Amino acid sequence: MDTHMIVELIGYFGSALVLLSFLMTSVVKLRIINMAGGVICTIYSLVIHAYPTAIMNTCLVLINFYYLMRISKTERAYDVIEGNPEESMLRYFVKRYAADIQKYFPDFNASSKTMGGCNAAYIVCHDDAPAGILIGNRRPDGELDVILDYSTPAYRDCSVGKYLYSRLKEQGIRKLSFAGTPGPHEYYLQTMGFVKEDGTYVKELDQNEN
Repeated sequence: MDTHMIVELIGYFGSALVLLSFLMTSVVKLRIINMAGGVICTIYSLVIHAYPTAIMNTCLVLINFYYLMRISKTERAYDVIEGNPEESMLRYFVKRYAADIQKYFPDFNASSKTMGGCNAAYIVCHDDAPAGILIGNRRPDGELDVILDYSTPAYRDCSVGKYLYSRLKEQGIRKLSFAGTPGPHEYYLQTMGFVKEDGTYVKELDQNEN
């Protein structure tokens, strides 16, 4: 493969990343992938001496970087609603995102038996719209066995979890445990500080989660 072909492939790859970014439902992921594609396209444009295109892509990279910094410094205002796993709102939420939930929680079953067997449920809202949900069983000793801890695609920056965990601590919950099959959800568990112990992911809420 000659140098010219390699350069062309780099350009195609950068363009593909820019296009792929617009398929992201998360604004953060969109800007990160778009920025990565912009960097590659800038390099490609400089190599082939397409300076106007290089300047345009550089500006796009800087714009994405600026808004990523703004997002990272902006705290979303959340509210948490404590409810019953069998309530209609919770069931609607689970049904609405059933396909995505199944992807991240392959063991989760939205049947009445499963939902009715839980005694704790929380909906986190942003601007009056549901952003995340947690369903599980709370033990008398303050441990919460998590059955479902799900955030909608637009809120996959861990901010929902950080907010909710701080509120759970205020309610006397000292420990979270998840014994299901994590699937892609494992990355979130690791990011949030869960530790795998005998096949169960455990997190102690002994620190400030804010």
